[in-house]
Amino acid sequence: MKSVSLHTLGCKVNYSETSTIGRQFVEQGYRIVDADQPCDVYVLNTCSVTERADKECRQIIRRMLRHSPNAYVVVVGCYAQLQPGEIASIEGVDLVLGAKEKFNIFTHAGDFSKNQKTQVFVSCIDEPMEFMPSSSGETDVRTRAYLKVQDGCDFTCSFCTIPLARGTSRSVPIPQILHQANILADQGYREIVLTGVNVGDYGKQFGSSFFDLIQQLEKVPVDRFRISSIEPNLLTREMVDFILGSAKFCNHFHIPLQSGSDSVLKKMRRRYLSDQYRDLIYYIKERDPYAGIGADVLTGFPGETEELFTETHNFLIDLPVSYLHVFTYSEREHTPAIQYPGVVDLHERHRRNEILRILSLHKRQAFSSAFIGKDMPVLFENASGEDIYSGLTSNYLRIETGSDSPLTNEIHSIRITGVEAAICTGELNRKQTINQVHGELILS
Repeated sequence: MKSVSLHTLGCKVNYSETSTIGRQFVEQGYRIVDADQPCDVYVLNTCSVTERADKECRQIIRRMLRHSPNAYVVVVGCYAQLQPGEIASIEGVDLVLGAKEKFNIFTHAGDFSKNQKTQVFVSCIDEPMEFMPSSSGETDVRTRAYLKVQDGCDFTCSFCTIPLARGTSRSVPIPQILHQANILADQGYREIVLTGVNVGDYGKQFGSSFFDLIQQLEKVPVDRFRISSIEPNLLTREMVDFILGSAKFCNHFHIPLQSGSDSVLKKMRRRYLSDQYRDLIYYIKERDPYAGIGADVLTGFPGETEELFTETHNFLIDLPVSYLHVFTYSEREHTPAIQYPGVVDLHERHRRNEILRILSLHKRQAFSSAFIGKDMPVLFENASGEDIYSGLTSNYLRIETGSDSPLTNEIHSIRITGVEAAICTGELNRKQTINQVHGELILS
Protein backbone atom coordinates (compact mmCIF):
# COMPACT_ATOMS: atom_id res chain seq x y z
CA MET A 1 0.00 0.00 0.00
CA LYS A 2 1.39 3.39 -0.97
CA SER A 3 1.65 6.06 1.72
CA VAL A 4 0.95 9.77 1.91
CA SER A 5 1.96 12.30 4.54
CA LEU A 6 -0.12 15.44 5.03
CA HIS A 7 1.06 18.64 6.68
CA THR A 8 -1.00 21.77 7.36
CA LEU A 9 0.03 25.34 8.08
CA GLY A 10 -2.28 28.12 9.15
CA CYS A 11 -5.94 28.32 10.04
CA LYS A 12 -8.64 25.78 10.90
CA VAL A 13 -10.03 26.14 7.37
CA ASN A 14 -6.77 24.68 6.09
CA TYR A 15 -7.06 21.78 8.53
CA SER A 16 -10.55 20.92 7.30
CA GLU A 17 -9.37 21.10 3.69
CA THR A 18 -6.33 18.91 4.38
CA SER A 19 -8.63 16.29 5.90
CA THR A 20 -10.75 16.31 2.76
CA ILE A 21 -7.64 15.84 0.63
CA GLY A 22 -6.56 13.02 2.95
CA ARG A 23 -9.85 11.20 2.43
CA GLN A 24 -9.30 11.39 -1.32
CA PHE A 25 -6.02 9.54 -0.87
CA VAL A 26 -7.61 6.94 1.44
CA GLU A 27 -10.31 6.31 -1.18
CA GLN A 28 -7.53 5.68 -3.71
CA GLY A 29 -5.93 3.03 -1.48
CA TYR A 30 -3.25 5.10 0.25
CA ARG A 31 -2.42 4.90 3.94
CA ILE A 32 -1.71 8.10 5.82
CA VAL A 33 1.55 8.29 7.78
CA ASP A 34 3.17 10.87 10.06
CA ALA A 35 5.42 13.54 8.56
CA ASP A 36 8.57 12.06 10.12
CA GLN A 37 8.02 8.69 8.43
CA PRO A 38 9.10 7.75 4.90
CA CYS A 39 6.28 8.21 2.40
CA ASP A 40 5.55 8.02 -1.32
CA VAL A 41 3.61 11.29 -1.56
CA TYR A 42 3.88 14.41 0.56
CA VAL A 43 1.17 17.09 0.55
CA LEU A 44 1.75 20.46 2.19
CA ASN A 45 -1.24 22.79 2.59
CA THR A 46 0.21 26.27 3.04
CA CYS A 47 -0.59 29.57 4.68
CA SER A 48 0.69 32.96 3.63
CA VAL A 49 -0.72 35.38 6.20
CA THR A 50 2.76 36.40 7.34
CA GLU A 51 6.32 36.22 6.06
CA ARG A 52 7.04 33.73 8.82
CA ALA A 53 4.45 31.35 7.34
CA ASP A 54 6.23 31.57 3.98
CA LYS A 55 9.59 30.76 5.55
CA GLU A 56 8.13 27.87 7.55
CA CYS A 57 6.69 26.42 4.37
CA ARG A 58 10.08 26.39 2.65
CA GLN A 59 11.77 24.87 5.70
CA ILE A 60 9.18 22.09 5.98
CA ILE A 61 9.55 21.12 2.31
CA ARG A 62 13.32 20.82 2.66
CA ARG A 63 13.04 18.88 5.92
CA MET A 64 10.52 16.51 4.42
CA LEU A 65 12.77 15.78 1.45
CA ARG A 66 15.53 14.76 3.85
CA HIS A 67 13.13 12.13 5.30
CA SER A 68 11.82 10.97 1.92
CA PRO A 69 14.08 12.19 -0.91
CA ASN A 70 12.09 10.24 -3.53
CA ALA A 71 8.65 11.35 -2.39
CA TYR A 72 6.35 13.11 -4.84
CA VAL A 73 5.86 16.58 -3.33
CA VAL A 74 2.60 18.51 -3.75
CA VAL A 75 2.22 22.06 -2.39
CA VAL A 76 -1.25 23.61 -2.26
CA GLY A 77 -3.01 26.48 -0.50
CA CYS A 78 -2.60 30.20 -0.03
CA TYR A 79 1.19 30.44 -0.46
CA ALA A 80 0.87 28.29 -3.59
CA GLN A 81 -1.77 30.66 -4.97
CA LEU A 82 0.19 33.83 -4.21
CA GLN A 83 3.77 32.75 -4.93
CA PRO A 84 3.76 29.65 -7.15
CA GLY A 85 7.08 30.62 -8.74
CA GLU A 86 8.84 30.74 -5.38
CA ILE A 87 7.59 27.27 -4.49
CA ALA A 88 8.41 25.86 -7.92
CA SER A 89 12.00 27.03 -7.45
CA ILE A 90 12.44 24.80 -4.38
CA GLU A 91 14.33 21.70 -5.45
CA GLY A 92 12.25 18.53 -5.15
CA VAL A 93 8.77 20.08 -5.47
CA ASP A 94 6.79 18.27 -8.17
CA LEU A 95 3.39 19.93 -8.23
CA VAL A 96 2.03 23.33 -7.19
CA LEU A 97 -1.76 23.79 -7.09
CA GLY A 98 -3.62 27.03 -6.47
CA ALA A 99 -6.88 27.68 -4.64
CA LYS A 100 -9.09 26.43 -7.45
CA GLU A 101 -7.03 23.32 -8.19
CA LYS A 102 -6.02 22.01 -4.73
CA PHE A 103 -8.78 19.39 -4.50
CA ASN A 104 -7.79 17.92 -7.88
CA ILE A 105 -4.41 16.41 -7.01
CA PHE A 106 -5.15 13.10 -8.73
CA THR A 107 -6.15 14.91 -11.93
CA HIS A 108 -2.85 16.79 -12.13
CA ALA A 109 -0.36 14.34 -10.60
CA GLY A 110 -0.84 11.44 -13.01
CA ASP A 111 1.00 8.40 -11.65
CA PHE A 112 2.90 10.47 -9.04
CA SER A 113 6.25 10.01 -10.78
CA LYS A 114 8.91 12.56 -9.86
CA ASN A 115 9.09 15.41 -12.37
CA GLN A 116 12.15 16.85 -14.03
CA LYS A 117 10.44 20.24 -13.83
CA THR A 118 7.83 21.42 -11.34
CA GLN A 119 4.30 21.51 -12.72
CA VAL A 120 2.27 24.57 -11.73
CA PHE A 121 -1.52 24.90 -12.02
CA VAL A 122 -2.77 28.19 -10.60
CA SER A 123 -5.85 29.98 -11.94
CA CYS A 124 -6.47 33.70 -11.67
CA ILE A 125 -8.20 34.35 -8.36
CA ASP A 126 -10.57 36.79 -10.08
CA GLU A 127 -12.18 33.94 -12.00
CA PRO A 128 -15.45 32.63 -10.47
CA MET A 129 -14.83 29.89 -7.94
CA GLU A 130 -17.26 27.37 -6.51
CA PHE A 131 -17.43 26.57 -2.82
CA MET A 132 -15.61 23.29 -2.11
CA PRO A 133 -17.07 21.57 0.97
CA SER A 134 -14.52 20.19 3.41
CA SER A 135 -14.35 18.85 6.92
CA SER A 136 -12.09 16.82 9.12
CA GLY A 137 -13.29 13.26 9.49
CA GLU A 138 -12.21 9.66 9.28
CA THR A 139 -8.51 10.37 8.80
CA ASP A 140 -8.29 12.37 12.04
CA VAL A 141 -7.72 11.18 15.59
CA ARG A 142 -9.44 14.23 17.06
CA THR A 143 -12.50 14.37 19.25
CA ARG A 144 -13.67 17.46 17.41
CA ALA A 145 -14.20 17.96 13.70
CA TYR A 146 -13.69 21.11 11.65
CA LEU A 147 -16.51 21.89 9.25
CA LYS A 148 -15.92 24.57 6.63
CA VAL A 149 -19.12 26.56 6.07
CA GLN A 150 -17.73 29.53 4.13
CA ASP A 151 -14.69 30.47 2.04
CA GLY A 152 -13.14 33.65 0.63
CA CYS A 153 -13.63 37.23 1.78
CA ASP A 154 -15.15 40.42 0.37
CA PHE A 155 -13.55 42.66 2.97
CA THR A 156 -10.58 44.76 1.88
CA CYS A 157 -8.39 45.08 4.97
CA SER A 158 -5.27 46.91 3.88
CA PHE A 159 -2.79 44.39 5.34
CA CYS A 160 -4.48 41.13 4.27
CA THR A 161 -3.69 38.78 1.38
CA ILE A 162 -6.56 36.37 2.01
CA PRO A 163 -8.90 37.80 -0.69
CA LEU A 164 -5.97 37.49 -3.12
CA ALA A 165 -5.35 33.89 -2.05
CA ARG A 166 -8.91 32.60 -1.65
CA GLY A 167 -11.15 34.84 -3.74
CA THR A 168 -14.56 36.28 -2.97
CA SER A 169 -16.91 35.18 -0.19
CA ARG A 170 -18.94 32.07 -1.03
CA SER A 171 -20.77 29.24 0.67
CA VAL A 172 -23.46 26.62 0.07
CA PRO A 173 -27.10 26.45 1.21
CA ILE A 174 -27.95 25.36 4.74
CA PRO A 175 -29.21 21.84 3.82
CA GLN A 176 -25.77 20.92 2.48
CA ILE A 177 -24.06 22.11 5.67
CA LEU A 178 -26.60 20.20 7.78
CA HIS A 179 -25.91 17.05 5.74
CA GLN A 180 -22.16 17.30 6.41
CA ALA A 181 -22.71 18.03 10.09
CA ASN A 182 -24.94 14.97 10.46
CA ILE A 183 -22.28 12.79 8.82
CA LEU A 184 -19.72 14.01 11.37
CA ALA A 185 -22.18 13.33 14.20
CA ASP A 186 -22.70 9.80 12.86
CA GLN A 187 -18.93 9.29 12.86
CA GLY A 188 -18.88 9.88 16.62
CA TYR A 189 -17.55 13.42 16.88
CA ARG A 190 -18.74 15.16 20.03
CA GLU A 191 -17.81 18.70 18.94
CA ILE A 192 -17.95 20.41 15.54
CA VAL A 193 -15.98 23.62 14.95
CA LEU A 194 -17.52 25.88 12.31
CA THR A 195 -14.73 27.34 10.21
CA GLY A 196 -14.43 29.76 7.34
CA VAL A 197 -12.36 32.69 6.17
CA ASN A 198 -15.18 35.03 7.23
CA VAL A 199 -17.94 32.83 8.72
CA GLY A 200 -20.18 35.75 9.66
CA ASP A 201 -20.53 36.50 5.94
CA TYR A 202 -22.13 33.11 5.34
CA GLY A 203 -25.07 32.78 2.97
CA LYS A 204 -25.53 36.27 1.57
CA GLN A 205 -25.41 35.14 -2.08
CA PHE A 206 -28.56 33.04 -1.63
CA GLY A 207 -30.48 35.22 0.83
CA SER A 208 -29.50 33.44 4.02
CA SER A 209 -27.28 34.34 6.99
CA PHE A 210 -24.93 32.84 9.53
CA PHE A 211 -27.58 33.32 12.19
CA ASP A 212 -30.01 31.25 10.09
CA LEU A 213 -27.36 28.53 9.83
CA ILE A 214 -26.53 28.22 13.52
CA GLN A 215 -30.21 28.06 14.45
CA GLN A 216 -30.63 25.09 12.12
CA LEU A 217 -27.41 23.40 13.26
CA GLU A 218 -28.69 23.17 16.81
CA LYS A 219 -30.92 20.31 15.60
CA VAL A 220 -27.89 18.16 14.69
CA PRO A 221 -27.27 15.34 17.24
CA VAL A 222 -23.85 16.47 18.44
CA ASP A 223 -22.87 17.66 21.93
CA ARG A 224 -21.13 20.89 20.98
CA PHE A 225 -20.72 23.44 18.25
CA ARG A 226 -17.90 25.95 18.45
CA ILE A 227 -17.47 29.00 16.20
CA SER A 228 -13.82 29.34 15.21
CA SER A 229 -13.71 33.11 14.64
CA ILE A 230 -16.17 35.83 13.71
CA GLU A 231 -15.72 39.50 12.82
CA PRO A 232 -17.05 41.94 15.46
CA ASN A 233 -19.22 43.83 12.99
CA LEU A 234 -20.91 40.56 11.96
CA LEU A 235 -21.58 39.22 15.48
CA THR A 236 -24.96 40.70 16.34
CA ARG A 237 -26.46 40.92 19.83
CA GLU A 238 -29.28 38.68 18.63
CA MET A 239 -26.68 36.09 17.69
CA VAL A 240 -24.87 36.45 21.04
CA ASP A 241 -28.15 35.91 22.90
CA PHE A 242 -28.88 32.78 20.89
CA ILE A 243 -25.40 31.30 21.40
CA LEU A 244 -25.37 31.98 25.14
CA GLY A 245 -28.86 30.53 25.50
CA SER A 246 -28.09 27.43 23.47
CA ALA A 247 -27.55 24.01 25.02
CA LYS A 248 -25.09 23.11 22.24
CA PHE A 249 -23.16 26.20 21.14
CA CYS A 250 -20.03 26.82 23.19
CA ASN A 251 -19.82 30.01 25.23
CA HIS A 252 -16.53 30.78 23.54
CA PHE A 253 -16.02 33.61 21.06
CA HIS A 254 -12.91 34.44 19.04
CA ILE A 255 -13.36 38.00 17.80
CA PRO A 256 -10.53 39.68 15.84
CA LEU A 257 -9.58 43.15 17.11
CA GLN A 258 -6.23 43.91 15.37
CA SER A 259 -5.80 47.29 17.12
CA GLY A 260 -7.27 49.25 20.00
CA SER A 261 -6.46 52.55 18.27
CA ASP A 262 -9.17 54.03 16.08
CA SER A 263 -6.68 55.77 13.81
CA VAL A 264 -4.90 52.46 13.16
CA LEU A 265 -8.19 50.62 12.65
CA LYS A 266 -9.16 53.14 9.99
CA LYS A 267 -5.83 52.68 8.18
CA MET A 268 -6.33 48.93 8.39
CA ARG A 269 -9.76 49.40 6.75
CA ARG A 270 -11.47 47.51 9.56
CA ARG A 271 -15.25 47.87 9.74
CA TYR A 272 -15.66 48.94 13.37
CA LEU A 273 -14.06 51.25 15.92
CA SER A 274 -12.74 50.48 19.39
CA ASP A 275 -15.91 51.60 21.21
CA GLN A 276 -18.02 49.20 19.17
CA TYR A 277 -15.64 46.37 19.93
CA ARG A 278 -15.58 47.20 23.65
CA ASP A 279 -19.38 47.36 23.80
CA LEU A 280 -19.65 43.92 22.20
CA ILE A 281 -17.22 42.33 24.67
CA TYR A 282 -19.03 43.80 27.67
CA TYR A 283 -22.39 42.74 26.24
CA ILE A 284 -21.15 39.13 26.12
CA LYS A 285 -19.64 39.21 29.62
CA GLU A 286 -22.71 40.83 31.17
CA ARG A 287 -24.84 37.97 29.87
CA ASP A 288 -22.37 35.22 30.69
CA PRO A 289 -19.42 35.98 33.01
CA TYR A 290 -18.15 32.43 32.29
CA ALA A 291 -17.79 33.11 28.54
CA GLY A 292 -14.30 32.78 27.08
CA ILE A 293 -13.29 35.46 24.58
CA GLY A 294 -10.17 35.53 22.42
CA ALA A 295 -8.90 38.38 20.25
CA ASP A 296 -6.45 38.72 17.37
CA VAL A 297 -4.06 41.68 17.60
CA LEU A 298 -1.57 42.91 14.99
CA THR A 299 1.52 44.82 16.13
CA GLY A 300 3.84 47.07 14.14
CA PHE A 301 1.38 48.17 11.47
CA PRO A 302 2.74 51.09 9.39
CA GLY A 303 2.10 54.35 11.21
CA GLU A 304 1.64 52.66 14.60
CA THR A 305 3.70 55.01 16.77
CA GLU A 306 4.67 54.19 20.34
CA GLU A 307 1.74 56.29 21.52
CA LEU A 308 -0.72 54.40 19.33
CA PHE A 309 0.69 51.07 20.48
CA THR A 310 0.29 52.20 24.08
CA GLU A 311 -3.31 53.07 23.25
CA THR A 312 -3.87 49.47 22.10
CA HIS A 313 -2.05 48.07 25.14
CA ASN A 314 -4.12 50.13 27.56
CA PHE A 315 -7.32 49.25 25.73
CA LEU A 316 -6.55 45.54 26.13
CA ILE A 317 -5.49 45.77 29.79
CA ASP A 318 -8.98 46.89 30.77
CA LEU A 319 -10.88 44.67 28.34
CA PRO A 320 -12.29 41.40 29.80
CA VAL A 321 -10.94 39.12 27.08
CA SER A 322 -9.52 35.73 28.08
CA TYR A 323 -6.51 35.51 25.76
CA LEU A 324 -4.86 37.13 22.73
CA HIS A 325 -3.47 35.79 19.49
CA VAL A 326 -0.70 38.27 18.71
CA PHE A 327 0.72 38.66 15.20
CA THR A 328 3.62 40.78 13.99
CA TYR A 329 2.90 42.83 10.88
CA SER A 330 4.87 41.77 7.82
CA GLU A 331 4.86 43.37 4.40
CA ARG A 332 2.77 41.41 1.89
CA GLU A 333 2.93 42.06 -1.83
CA HIS A 334 -0.11 43.60 -3.54
CA THR A 335 -1.63 44.93 -0.31
CA PRO A 336 -2.25 48.69 0.18
CA ALA A 337 -0.42 48.76 3.52
CA ILE A 338 2.91 47.96 1.89
CA GLN A 339 2.86 51.51 0.47
CA TYR A 340 1.96 53.22 3.75
CA PRO A 341 4.45 55.58 5.43
CA GLY A 342 5.67 55.19 8.99
CA VAL A 343 7.29 51.77 8.68
CA VAL A 344 7.97 50.32 12.15
CA ASP A 345 11.42 48.89 12.78
CA LEU A 346 11.35 45.08 12.75
CA HIS A 347 12.98 44.82 16.19
CA GLU A 348 10.34 47.21 17.56
CA ARG A 349 7.54 45.15 16.02
CA HIS A 350 8.78 42.06 17.83
CA ARG A 351 9.20 43.99 21.09
CA ARG A 352 5.58 45.07 20.95
CA ASN A 353 4.53 41.54 20.10
CA GLU A 354 6.29 40.25 23.21
CA ILE A 355 4.60 42.87 25.41
CA LEU A 356 1.17 41.77 24.21
CA ARG A 357 2.10 38.09 24.41
CA ILE A 358 2.97 38.55 28.08
CA LEU A 359 -0.31 40.40 28.62
CA SER A 360 -2.11 37.46 27.01
CA LEU A 361 -0.44 35.01 29.40
CA HIS A 362 -1.58 37.11 32.37
CA LYS A 363 -5.13 37.30 31.04
CA ARG A 364 -5.29 33.58 30.35
CA GLN A 365 -3.90 32.79 33.80
CA ALA A 366 -6.39 35.13 35.50
CA PHE A 367 -9.34 33.78 33.53
CA SER A 368 -8.39 30.15 34.26
CA SER A 369 -7.75 30.82 37.96
CA ALA A 370 -11.28 32.20 38.40
CA PHE A 371 -12.61 28.64 37.94
CA ILE A 372 -10.62 26.97 40.72
CA GLY A 373 -13.06 25.04 42.88
CA LYS A 374 -15.75 24.90 40.18
CA ASP A 375 -17.10 21.81 38.43
CA MET A 376 -16.78 22.02 34.65
CA PRO A 377 -17.79 19.61 31.85
CA VAL A 378 -14.71 18.66 29.84
CA LEU A 379 -14.53 16.95 26.45
CA PHE A 380 -11.35 14.89 26.59
CA GLU A 381 -8.95 14.30 23.73
CA ASN A 382 -6.06 11.85 23.55
CA ALA A 383 -3.78 11.19 26.50
CA SER A 384 -1.19 13.95 26.97
CA GLY A 385 1.03 11.71 29.11
CA GLU A 386 0.95 8.44 31.00
CA ASP A 387 -2.56 8.25 32.51
CA ILE A 388 -2.94 12.02 31.95
CA TYR A 389 -5.80 13.22 29.76
CA SER A 390 -6.33 16.67 28.32
CA GLY A 391 -9.51 18.33 27.12
CA LEU A 392 -11.47 21.53 26.69
CA THR A 393 -14.42 23.08 28.45
CA SER A 394 -17.14 24.85 26.52
CA ASN A 395 -15.51 28.21 27.31
CA TYR A 396 -12.10 27.06 26.04
CA LEU A 397 -10.28 26.22 29.27
CA ARG A 398 -7.58 23.60 28.77
CA ILE A 399 -7.94 20.95 31.50
CA GLU A 400 -5.62 18.07 32.47
CA THR A 401 -6.54 15.27 34.85
CA GLY A 402 -5.26 11.84 35.81
CA SER A 403 -7.23 8.71 35.03
CA ASP A 404 -6.35 5.02 35.03
CA SER A 405 -9.01 4.35 32.39
CA PRO A 406 -9.35 5.99 28.94
CA LEU A 407 -11.26 9.27 28.73
CA THR A 408 -10.78 10.01 25.02
CA ASN A 409 -13.90 11.44 23.35
CA GLU A 410 -15.85 11.40 26.62
CA ILE A 411 -17.37 14.32 28.52
CA HIS A 412 -16.81 14.25 32.28
CA SER A 413 -17.30 16.62 35.18
CA ILE A 414 -13.98 17.94 36.51
CA ARG A 415 -13.45 19.84 39.75
CA ILE A 416 -10.72 22.38 38.91
CA THR A 417 -8.04 22.34 41.61
CA GLY A 418 -5.26 24.53 40.22
CA VAL A 419 -3.73 26.37 37.29
CA GLU A 420 -0.18 26.14 36.00
CA ALA A 421 0.98 28.05 32.90
CA ALA A 422 -2.70 28.73 32.09
CA ILE A 423 -3.50 24.99 32.02
CA CYS A 424 -6.03 23.87 34.63
CA THR A 425 -5.59 20.73 36.67
CA GLY A 426 -8.57 18.93 38.09
CA GLU A 427 -10.10 15.87 39.66
CA LEU A 428 -12.48 13.52 37.90
CA ASN A 429 -15.95 13.02 39.37
CA ARG A 430 -17.49 9.96 37.70
CA LYS A 431 -20.60 10.07 39.91
CA GLN A 432 -22.00 13.18 38.28
CA THR A 433 -24.37 12.94 35.33
CA ILE A 434 -23.80 15.99 33.18
CA ASN A 435 -26.47 18.16 31.65
CA GLN A 436 -24.32 20.91 30.24
CA VAL A 437 -25.45 24.51 30.06
CA HIS A 438 -22.21 26.27 29.15
CA GLY A 439 -20.04 26.56 32.27
CA GLU A 440 -22.69 25.32 34.70
CA LEU A 441 -23.64 21.81 35.75
CA ILE A 442 -27.10 20.52 36.47
CA LEU A 443 -26.63 17.34 38.46
CA SER A 444 -28.99 14.39 38.34
